[in-house]
This record gives sequence, structure tokens and C-alpha cells, in this order.
Amino acid sequence: MRNYIFILLALVMSTAWSQELNCNVVVNAQKTGNENVQVFKTLERQLTEFINNTKWTDKSFKPQERIDCGMIITIENYDTDLFQATLQVQSTRPVFGSTYAAPVYNYNDKDFNFQYLEFQNFVYNPNQFESNLVSMITFHIYMILGLDADTFAPKGGEEYYKQAQTIVNYSQQNNAKGWKLADGQQTRFVLIDNVLSSTFKEFRDVMYEYHRNGLDEMSNDAKEGKQAIAESITDLQTLNNRRPNSYLMRVFFDAKSDEIQEIFSDGPSVNVSDLISTLTRIAPFHAAKWRKINF
Repeated sequence: MRNYIFILLALVMSTAWSQELNCNVVVNAQKTGNENVQVFKTLERQLTEFINNTKWTDKSFKPQERIDCGMIITIENYDTDLFQATLQVQSTRPVFGSTYAAPVYNYNDKDFNFQYLEFQNFVYNPNQFESNLVSMITFHIYMILGLDADTFAPKGGEEYYKQAQTIVNYSQQNNAKGWKLADGQQTRFVLIDNVLSSTFKEFRDVMYEYHRNGLDEMSNDAKEGKQAIAESITDLQTLNNRRPNSYLMRVFFDAKSDEIQEIFSDGPSVNVSDLISTLTRIAPFHAAKWRKINF
């Protein structure tokens, strides 16, 4: 009987402290001409286990609440333990009352050079640099967590963004690109700096309004939900007036452009003329999609 109770308690605790992510990791080495080399398969398996089996927060996640996400590592070149690659990161969140998963994060990190020896242990230290590979993966994990939390509660992702910023700060001791201001205007440094800056405060407000008061309300009242989404996008105009053509705006629409086009091309009709005008001004790089909104 005592053994039965112990097993039951263990199962309950396991469920209560379930990991946060359900991440599909792909290591694509076709460009090297040696995609069947075992080291790539080992790297893929180890990263999958590292991401999905690590407890990244002190929050309780039920199994069905795990965040669906994906990471595609494209190996461009390698030499022994040195790898040149790019990293595509995506995450989604469920929409209330539907089977639809809304894209939240869609980021292509082109500055991804790292060292890796097959079967090496991955160690994550919240306050200390371990390797560029671990820093890259964990930075994007905390961006996924932060953005997801912002869609459910106002400023809900603050602690995760702070950890992403900590990773940026201690990774600057490394010579890899993307961690410093001097590395350019479309980097990890700029991304987290913008997210946490009051200059771009509307971004996080829109993440909440768009998802919680827009998408999640569409199952109750599709027209009202669409209107809330349109109003949240209009709020980005204030940000754009302050900082035109910002990197953060590009990151937002890289995730949301297809979804916005689809939402306003179907369902109950709402006035889209002002919306299209706003979209064309603040996200001209997706103008072809905005021209397709004609519902």
C-alpha cells in the first residue's frame, strides 16, 4: 500500500512540474553533402532531449499546456567540431475555442557558429556562459516563453525576457556574432533590447490585445474579435511613428503577416480600408499580402 501511494504521489508531482516546451528539433545537413554523418543525428537527438526535458521556469505546466515550437538548424559547413549554421525558430499558441494554433514567434537567426563534440553534455547555467550553442538555444527558449506569456497576460513575459537579456550579456564574452550592439541592427542583442525598451512599449501591449482580446474572442463573436485585432494592429502605428521601420516590427509581421491576411479575407465583414492603409505604412515589406485583403 505504501509503495502504491509513493508511486501515485510521484505521478502527481511529475504532472504538476511538467516541462514547458514541446519542441521539434531538426538538424539539416544537406548543404554539407554529408547529411548522413552520425554526428548530426546525435546533435539532433541531444538537443531534443535537452530542450524538452529541462525545467526552464518555476511555473507548473500541465502536459496539454506545453508550448509547441520548432527549431531547424541548417548546417552550412563544418570542420571537426566547428559548425557554421543558421537557426530557424518558430512557436505557436492555441486559440481558445478552436483547434487553430496561432504563430507567435518566427525568427531566422543567421549568425550561428558553434563548437560541438559528439555526445558532449549540454549544461545550462542561468548566470554563466557555457558555450555559444547552449547560449543560442536557451536565448530563443526564453524568447519563446516570454512572447507566449505576453499573449496570455499583460507584460506576462517579463521574467523570461530578463533571462534572455542575461544570456545576451554574459554571452558577449564570446566572439560569436549577434550578442553585441556592434554586430548590427538585426541581432539577438537588438531584439531583446527592443522588447524590454519603453520606446517599443506598444509591441507587448499589442501581443496581449491581439491574442487574448482578439483571437481568443473570435469563437464567441467572430466580428468583435476581428475588430479587436484590427484595433491592436492600429496601435502599432504609434510605435512606428516613434521608430519607423524598426526591427521589432519586422519580427512581429514575420510571424503574423500570413495570419492577418487570412483573418481579414474571410468570415464576418469588417471595415478594412483603414487597416490596409495602416498595414501598408508600418509593414510595407508585406504589401503584396495586404493587397490580397479584399473581403
